[in-house]
Amino acid sequence: MCPTCKRKLPASGGPNSYEPFCSERCRLVDLGAWLDGAHRISAPLSEEDLDAGLPTDGDDPSSSN
Repeated sequence: MCPTCKRKLPASGGPNSYEPFCSERCRLVDLGAWLDGAHRISAPLSEEDLDAGLPTDGDDPSSSN
């Protein structure tokens, strides 16, 4: 089922497939929603996430200059 329009997906699965969307239009509608901020990941980063090695804005604190 297409997450944008809720239509049943075509059974092609070939190189022109837009899975998980049914069409290029639905794929672009979803992309636009992300870019406009309609979709967002609501959970803030935790200390554990930062300790797991996610990118940060600074230099590596373990390196000494």
